[in-house]
Amino acid sequence: MENIRDYYKKKVILVTGGAGSIGSQLVKELIKFNPKSIRVLDNNETGLFDLERNLNTNLIRPFIGDIRDKERLKRAVEGVDIVFHAAALKHVPLCEYNPFEAIKTNVIGTQNLIEVSIDENVEKFITISTDKAVNPINVMGATKLLSERLTISSNYYKGEKSTALSCVRFGNVLDTRGSVIPIFRDQLQNGSDITITDPEMTRFIMKISDSTNLILKSAKLARGGEIFILKMPVVKISDLAEVMIEKYKYLNTDKKFDVKIIGKRMGEKLYEELMTEEESKNAYEDKYMFIVKPPIIEITAETNYDIPKNFKKTDIKNYNSKNTQLLDKEEIKNLIDDSIPK
Repeated sequence: MENIRDYYKKKVILVTGGAGSIGSQLVKELIKFNPKSIRVLDNNETGLFDLERNLNTNLIRPFIGDIRDKERLKRAVEGVDIVFHAAALKHVPLCEYNPFEAIKTNVIGTQNLIEVSIDENVEKFITISTDKAVNPINVMGATKLLSERLTISSNYYKGEKSTALSCVRFGNVLDTRGSVIPIFRDQLQNGSDITITDPEMTRFIMKISDSTNLILKSAKLARGGEIFILKMPVVKISDLAEVMIEKYKYLNTDKKFDVKIIGKRMGEKLYEELMTEEESKNAYEDKYMFIVKPPIIEITAETNYDIPKNFKKTDIKNYNSKNTQLLDKEEIKNLIDDSIPK
């Protein structure tokens, strides 16, 4: 982390979606690295106000704005060294019912930010993506896949600009807004049974501090065109539900909680994927992540791409939550006890 600390020192950094769960945690971590300033762009006025008040630092520059507004982005990106693009519409059912709104934010908004960042010759641009972008079956996943492709492909038409544009892809992050754990907790606090959509459903899951630290590492390593895929443990959602019942049973000591199966929601997968077999052909790994090299590097000799030290060619063909070893209930308990206050 010392090398990472030195990398961010005295940099001007922009975090879009900076009032959200991942964005705000990124801001908190970046403050520790003594940047020159951190611009936090979000359309959530109250979220920005609360973040600035809670962090209580003169490093924060709150920008009320929307990535759909390219003119606003021009001012936000001016003089920036590094962009972390976390702004997105992320709720699968809402995107299914509002598909073009998802397109306007996740696709058009991303392209707006890419174009402005290239124009301003930003040093590094990192799009934060999701496992739902892999073989998508829903609107949200499809728009995030396009967001990834826009980011990667922009390296091939940026001309003389030196901006390196890359993606970080990971699964579910513990206790973030809209994730399953806050839903389970609310149900238990209200004295309701926990609802799950399918007892065999599996998901990648990770502590928010681990995800943000690996995002920061990825940005330092990025040379443009890579997809950094964070390695994550896997849980069966039914096991997670039973652990949550045990953790919060003190809330209603007279009630016996049950797990109720309600059926899969629109656009929901039984298991998620973080890397396809095709991507694995260009993938290298260390203990914490995979790096998927830009495919064009394999086709032309125009660019030499040196894999960072300690990374080796992966022999994993398809990285998904179906073929990855599950955490047992004790491991799930330890993970959430370490992440979520009682």
